[in-house]
Amino acid sequence: MKIEYNFAFFDEGSKREIRRATLKAIAIPGYQVPFASREMPIARGWGTGGLQLTLSLVGKEDILKVIDQGSDESVNAVNIKKLIALTTGIVVTDETTEATIIQSRHRIPETPLQEDQILVLQVPIPEPLRYYEPSEYETKKLHAEHEYSGAWLMLFEQIVNYGAMSTGADHPVMVHSRYVMAPSPIPRFDNPKLNQNKALILLGAGREKKVYAVPPYTKVASLDFADYPFRVETFQDKCCRLCGAKDVFLDELLNDITGEALYQCNDTSYCLQRMNGISKE
Repeated sequence: MKIEYNFAFFDEGSKREIRRATLKAIAIPGYQVPFASREMPIARGWGTGGLQLTLSLVGKEDILKVIDQGSDESVNAVNIKKLIALTTGIVVTDETTEATIIQSRHRIPETPLQEDQILVLQVPIPEPLRYYEPSEYETKKLHAEHEYSGAWLMLFEQIVNYGAMSTGADHPVMVHSRYVMAPSPIPRFDNPKLNQNKALILLGAGREKKVYAVPPYTKVASLDFADYPFRVETFQDKCCRLCGAKDVFLDELLNDITGEALYQCNDTSYCLQRMNGISKE
């Protein structure tokens, strides 16, 4: 028996409801907008928030790219691509420059995004104040009152304990000088890419039923102190062993024979593109 779905899986009413929440999120940068998160054919926590955003926005002419921690071929990325392609018939690509919609988990592509692109980030914990305030009611009050001293206190405690801010990922940011926002578990290396980005950036948390956004050309600043400025991960004097790229986020690998540390581009598509360019030369 052949089972047929509506275009992009959802019924049109569900798409409209998610789009309305998305429009409100775009109108109020960094603000978490509640939405009626739907049941999906994948488990919550595996990107259902981002997937719902993508399915509500995708059109027949769109080109889709899905990455998971920099990889186009991880289990999560492959299965999300399969679901979207099977229910829409749209073209899927690994090239960042070709895609109109890019859904990502834990990374922003190395290739700069453009004005005609949408980046959808999967989010596990959308509330940046949750680490020190468990009550949803209280966190909403803190956002409304612009009371973010707890966020700075959290970073100050890291400095006291470790001598530096120790957030490896999901370092909180201030959006449009108004809302403190969780940028999703992207590494600190990717935080500066949020600032004045040409693309529309949408963030969806399916389990927490929240959507929020960073519109194009929006000011985004990572929280820090004057005497302890925000710093990204550094790979000084290191380059990708495959394409030779520098100034990108690198994965550290270990040579099983020599025990030597090797470095490789985390963004597999970017690395392959560079290698193809080098081979043509």
